[in-house]
Amino acid sequence: MSAKTLYDKLWDSHVVKQEDDGTVLLYIDRHLVHEVTSPQAFEGLKLANRRLWRASSIISTADHNTPTHNWDKGILDPISKLQVDTLDENVKAFKIKNYFPFILDKRQGIVHVVGPEEGGTLPGMTVVCGDSHTSTHGALATLAHGIGTSEVEHVMATQCLVAKKSNNMKIEVNGHLEEGVTAKDVALYIIGQIGTAGGTGYAIEFTGEVIRGLSIEGRMTLCNLAIEAGARSGMVAVDDITLNYLKGRPFVPKGEDWDKAVMYWKTLVSDEGAYFDKVYTFDARDIKPQVTWGTSPEMVIAIDETIPGLENITDPVKKKSYERAYEYMGIEPNTPITELAVDVVFIGSCTNSRIEDLRSVAEVVKGKSKADSVKRVLIVPGSGLVKEEAEKEGLDKIFKEAGFEWREPGCSMCLAMNDDKVGPKERCASTSNRNFEGRQGALSRTHLVSPQMAAAAAIVGHFIDHRKL
Repeated sequence: MSAKTLYDKLWDSHVVKQEDDGTVLLYIDRHLVHEVTSPQAFEGLKLANRRLWRASSIISTADHNTPTHNWDKGILDPISKLQVDTLDENVKAFKIKNYFPFILDKRQGIVHVVGPEEGGTLPGMTVVCGDSHTSTHGALATLAHGIGTSEVEHVMATQCLVAKKSNNMKIEVNGHLEEGVTAKDVALYIIGQIGTAGGTGYAIEFTGEVIRGLSIEGRMTLCNLAIEAGARSGMVAVDDITLNYLKGRPFVPKGEDWDKAVMYWKTLVSDEGAYFDKVYTFDARDIKPQVTWGTSPEMVIAIDETIPGLENITDPVKKKSYERAYEYMGIEPNTPITELAVDVVFIGSCTNSRIEDLRSVAEVVKGKSKADSVKRVLIVPGSGLVKEEAEKEGLDKIFKEAGFEWREPGCSMCLAMNDDKVGPKERCASTSNRNFEGRQGALSRTHLVSPQMAAAAAIVGHFIDHRKL
């Protein structure tokens, strides 16, 4: 038998049927459902008088539209309320048991935080959700990716998905990261090197000493951003860190079933000699804290660099995109990134809202205060359980004493579908995953950074290497 990559193994073990043109029917193990992309799918099932193929495969929670403060007033925005209420009704109508409703269950939060937190994401699974950052779950050696609304309905009705296999890509990061350089910096650095189309058509396996040294939370951050490098999926092989993270979580097998599962999970690594269609190798010594300067994740530089000029750009399309980014972001080329003042800081999202992220923020801000020039600092935990743990550890007090707003869990200012928005022409240091035009609100200006870098910007009022605080 020929050597297989991790992706090959995950794919091959889920093929139900393959056509001559390479199209396959792929079995789906876990379906994550939230309020934004599910209403039409449920409606389609109702109209066709179909039921869920396997209701137990679904984990559902509302996240995009839920408010992050004033919960006693409920959801004030009528469109957001309608979406969340519709999810409630559909969950009841289709008898979905694994549901963490808004306000009523403290486990509610961002779907990509709640799923792994509950042990709903297990190695070897295929995981889908009507959300592009489903790639997050690849950190646990799953084949995980986002799907469209029509596909959500298809998976609900058949537990399968029509798909074509991607090519294999290996991204290896060797050596050791400098103190204070995080998984977010690694991810942004990679995107800066290969571009936002660099992973198009590939499933990425992240490997190397740096990756093996990351926690599962760090690996989730890395895989979360695989989609921003153009890949549909990112993944990391199983190791002891994976198993230690999983053990004891509610949905994880127990007793003899755990032992059997571990035996299988340990096979979820790429075989020696497995073929990759493309390989990138990076040296950890080249990676410093990163800041995006433009309107694409690939427009990124290290904190000690200047915003690139047009001198060396010959591609007219790229040149035009840079010129537009300068104008939209209100910046000048060749300006040190540390000279950019920030108006707003957002720490949260499915990229960086886990307890490890919040602890790292607390380390930066403890005993310090928000700069007067910074209008708002929102810190939004990824789930009710993350919030509970943070408060148990006293992190919320550190944040509040620094002048930060400590919010309830949800997607919040990542994509501005609730009340949390960045104002027109306001500059935001954000731990989220996209810096597109208008992503955090009309005419908002987003710079992607790690939690530590966001915290440091909140304290001094401009971008700074957090290690110098």
